[in-house]
Amino acid sequence: MRDLKAYRIRVYGKVQGVFFRKNTQVKATELELVGTVQNLEDGSVLVEAEGNKAALDKLLAWCYIGSPASDVTEVKHEEIKSVGYSTFSIKR
Repeated sequence: MRDLKAYRIRVYGKVQGVFFRKNTQVKATELELVGTVQNLEDGSVLVEAEGNKAALDKLLAWCYIGSPASDVTEVKHEEIKSVGYSTFSIKR
């Protein structure tokens, strides 16, 4: 994949128990991104996504809105080294 980039995105607020992970997976797949999404013990959600920068930026913008039932209060992100994911999966 040309211009492969990777982001680690941390999303805070009411983001667990509101189908945030599933909706993130659907959006990332729609954008042809690969990676993972998981709930963290502090109540936030961690997203690691890889793909082209334009698609990553669209996913990042979507994270500020989130799933219909979520209430996002803060989003932090950083560019990271690509891991080489092959799909976008939900970590349990």
